[in-house]
Amino acid sequence: MSGKILLVEDDRNFGDVLKSYLEMNEYDVTLATDGEQGLIAFRNGQYDLCIFDVMMPKKDGFTLAKEVREKDKTTPIIFLTARNLKEDVLEGFRIGADDYISKPFNSEELLYRVMAILKRAKKEEAPESDAKEFLIGQYHFNYPLRILTFQPDGETDKLSPKEAHLLRMFCLKKNDVLERSEALSKIWGEDNYFTARSMDVFVTKLRKYLAKDEKLEIMNIHGNGFRLVIKED
Repeated sequence: MSGKILLVEDDRNFGDVLKSYLEMNEYDVTLATDGEQGLIAFRNGQYDLCIFDVMMPKKDGFTLAKEVREKDKTTPIIFLTARNLKEDVLEGFRIGADDYISKPFNSEELLYRVMAILKRAKKEEAPESDAKEFLIGQYHFNYPLRILTFQPDGETDKLSPKEAHLLRMFCLKKNDVLERSEALSKIWGEDNYFTARSMDVFVTKLRKYLAKDEKLEIMNIHGNGFRLVIKED
């Protein structure tokens, strides 16, 4: 099998078609037909990827994803939706989505997105051989362990793989511009509107992690990317 997928889709016929198609392509798929069933299935199993419909009875896809993210920050999530509002897309990425597909869509498109996300996830699980530890102002960042420590009080945060990868890129480019296209290519695998919005959400998360050190700032460089700046006294 290529991986275990949790598919939560309230349209049983559509869900059965997707399940069968993914199984034909050697994925092990569990199908739940509402958000509550989906949460129970997630808690009772181990999955490489989740695919959640947004509009569902009992518990919508966004609520389900938030509850999943409270316990698991790394399992990739794809949202399926008949709505294509920018606000919905941004909300999905704020929750921690890895991709967002609007209905109707081609099953082959979903398959290739699943393949791409799982491929990236495997790369993120194995830190690069030249990964190092970094001092960022008053923070210590252990990239292989994905642990960010605020040294004055010892408080730690465990970063998700994408958060850790992005912070490492900022550390390597400290005080220089990290081009948006470079980060999107290396971390998300493609540069488009949706991945760019996802990156913006991850930058906001990193700013919150680094907020205790007033000398640190991740600056927007309009039309280019971002800079991790360490201000001098």
